[in-house]
Amino acid sequence: METENVKKMWIADMGDGTYRNPILYTDYSDPDAIRVGEDFFMVASSFQNAPSVPLLWSKDLVNWKVINYVIEKLPFPGYEKPRYGCGAWAPAIRYHQGLYYVFVPFPDEGIVMYSAHDPWGKWEGPTVIKRCAGWIDPCPFWDDDGTMYMVNGFAKSRIGFKSALYLCPIRDDGEGLTAMVDEGQFVFDGHRTQPTIEGPKLYKRNGWYYIFAPAGGVKTGWQTVLRSKNIYGPYEEKIVLRQGSTPVNAPHQGAWVDTPRGEDWFLHFQDVGSAGRIVHLQPMRWEDDWPVMGEKQDENGCGQPVMRHKKPDVDAVCPADAPEDSDLFRGNTLGLQWQWNANFDESWYSLGEGFLRLKAVQCPEGSRLFDLGNLLLQKWPAPEFAVTARLELRDLEEGDECGMVSLGGISDGILVKKHAGALTLRQRTGEVKKGRETWRGLGVTLTGTGLYIRMTVRADTVSWEYSEDGRSYHAIGQATRAVAGTWVGVKVGLAALHQGQGRTGEAKIDFFVFSPLE
Repeated sequence: METENVKKMWIADMGDGTYRNPILYTDYSDPDAIRVGEDFFMVASSFQNAPSVPLLWSKDLVNWKVINYVIEKLPFPGYEKPRYGCGAWAPAIRYHQGLYYVFVPFPDEGIVMYSAHDPWGKWEGPTVIKRCAGWIDPCPFWDDDGTMYMVNGFAKSRIGFKSALYLCPIRDDGEGLTAMVDEGQFVFDGHRTQPTIEGPKLYKRNGWYYIFAPAGGVKTGWQTVLRSKNIYGPYEEKIVLRQGSTPVNAPHQGAWVDTPRGEDWFLHFQDVGSAGRIVHLQPMRWEDDWPVMGEKQDENGCGQPVMRHKKPDVDAVCPADAPEDSDLFRGNTLGLQWQWNANFDESWYSLGEGFLRLKAVQCPEGSRLFDLGNLLLQKWPAPEFAVTARLELRDLEEGDECGMVSLGGISDGILVKKHAGALTLRQRTGEVKKGRETWRGLGVTLTGTGLYIRMTVRADTVSWEYSEDGRSYHAIGQATRAVAGTWVGVKVGLAALHQGQGRTGEAKIDFFVFSPLE
């Protein structure tokens, strides 16, 4: 397989001064963004994956790269195993007096803060802002007098209610609330007009305090903006962005940013099912101190998303690009597109000599794919694609298994197992919520130690092929449905495991390359 001319799977920059939405067809859920000088930074949710909270950087709001992670390993006990639907929920990023801040909610443990002088460097933390369950979507804000506040929402699954926003002051050092909960206050009740309001982002403009917050639910809702002359309210409300006649259902949680030349833009996500929550960019302007987003403003000032638009006016020439997806494993560090399925151990892998060594990790008997923290995964880079990996298996030990996996609400994988000295292929398929997994032998015994595995995603269906020479591919196994996980899209990646107490080996991965469908 040709690997020298690898191309990115989704490019939003059209090369003619315009861009298409989504700008990222990748599951960067719950995006928040800021501008510092001429640089834009974005963070997103990670849930149980580690490293956690990806940090993306752009010069023009269209072409983005992952440059870092805010959290190397999840800071609370229990995340050495996958905890689906838990972990790092919707973060917020801000910059104040030379310091970058990221607030991260853990819905079962509390709200923590990380900070850095250099966003490309190591982030310090965690500083615990509040130990609690059910407080989510925190956003810090510094008022003109220097007072620091935090606005947040609530998760009904943890605290018993939702559709409300809360505001409280915080000490400037971020080490804890200045007061107990009863000294902050609820600033908006959305039960009657803005059900499931969440994801608040607090700003100030022309003497108005604004809370940008989605409502109506992830799949069917809209974007709401609240405003008041008093930070504690009462707040007026207005719906500013709906699906309208577009395919962009429920334009959801995001961030308002401006450019150095004075333009205003709004980033938000769209839930598209199996691929997860992808990121869109909307033009924005102000009328009567209300934001107007997108296009085709109705009589109430509500816009709808654009599908193609002129790029932001910035003083930079940015080549068309996107976050990394394919990996040839040529460096000495793991690419930033990769995350583990839980907190990781550095002994699970090594790099060098032009390939990835993936160690077979001992797992309890009966372990299922979705039980494993040592799945090395990345997000889908496009709605449809093929991805091919080459594995060298001469260093597997008896009882080792290694191969390619797809992980969402349904787990699926084609793995080679060394048994009685032979290398045989089998398929593992499971339903994460039901806790069930089945495996089946595929009647294939390899004649050598080299294996190519190809996974194809087409119309939300995952199918498989294998080859021993990289030229002739053969369909194998059963196709499965691609089903989103708990608030996350399906991921694809690699697995290496060993059940039992025998000696463990390793597989060498030469490349992991995405390609468009023909």
